[in-house]
Amino acid sequence: MDISFVIPCYCAEKNIDNVINKIYKAMMIKPEVSFEIILVNDHSRDNTWEKIKEISGKHEEVIGVNLSKNFGQHNALMAGFKVSQGNLIMTSDDDGQTPVDRVWDFEKKIEEGCDVVCAKYIERKRKGLGRKLGSYLNEYMLCHILEKPEDVALASFFMAKRFVINEICRYEQAFPYMAGLLLRTTRNIGNIELVQESRESGSSGYNLKKLLRLWINGFTSFSVKPLRAFVKLGFCIAFLGLAIGIVTIVRKIVYSSTVLVGYTSIIAIMCILGGMNLAVVGIVGEYIGRMYMCINSQPQYVIKNYVKGGSEVNEL
Repeated sequence: MDISFVIPCYCAEKNIDNVINKIYKAMMIKPEVSFEIILVNDHSRDNTWEKIKEISGKHEEVIGVNLSKNFGQHNALMAGFKVSQGNLIMTSDDDGQTPVDRVWDFEKKIEEGCDVVCAKYIERKRKGLGRKLGSYLNEYMLCHILEKPEDVALASFFMAKRFVINEICRYEQAFPYMAGLLLRTTRNIGNIELVQESRESGSSGYNLKKLLRLWINGFTSFSVKPLRAFVKLGFCIAFLGLAIGIVTIVRKIVYSSTVLVGYTSIIAIMCILGGMNLAVVGIVGEYIGRMYMCINSQPQYVIKNYVKGGSEVNEL
């Protein structure tokens, strides 16, 4: 198999046909290239699975993977990767906003020597404030915690060589984060500048809450820098408190009649320190909680069944 397209699908009943048509139209340019399309249904609330079965009945290249519950986009990608057989693997969204018909531009960049080629959007459709904030936090985390080069853009729309996907599939924990997995596998990452297309129908499944959850996945699964940052912050606050204490004692000795006890400042300092303690304990608890779930083998995903040739099967 030359190219595998892996597409997580969530409530994509009205959009997925358009994505499939784009792929087939692009692949007709090089009919000698073999390909497969893996559609991973992430427990959609609509008739997405029925639509996938219908498409699989029409096209022998289409394989459907049905997850038992909603695991999230990155977990669904992992499920699709482990089914894929292509020498090159290309991901895509299910909403038609990713120009998947640019597949040959990605392949050309791979042939030039890149291990991974990611989309770099030079123009995006308008996003809400929550999405903008979540995207900003995600980019900040990538650069400062996962040490992503600032001139490299990472996106869930990418093409990668087989060895990269094989290494990603070795990650068996329940909280995959695709950008972190790519960065820990290779730094030989190229970009293709793209304009994000309009969504055919519906709205994005991502909101600020889900983006923040994804952001937490990134820095707790692939770095201990947050813990080190809080240790440094704790020492800084401790030294600041010591300095304030010394100044207060000196002032009390020198100006004993004018220095009064400041109840308001004491309460403010207690609130600040209490808040910092809770934040540190929360971060440590997040790490410990994830370790606990990994020890208990929380599944990355659970495949309910597959579809090939329009028929449901339990194994491929």
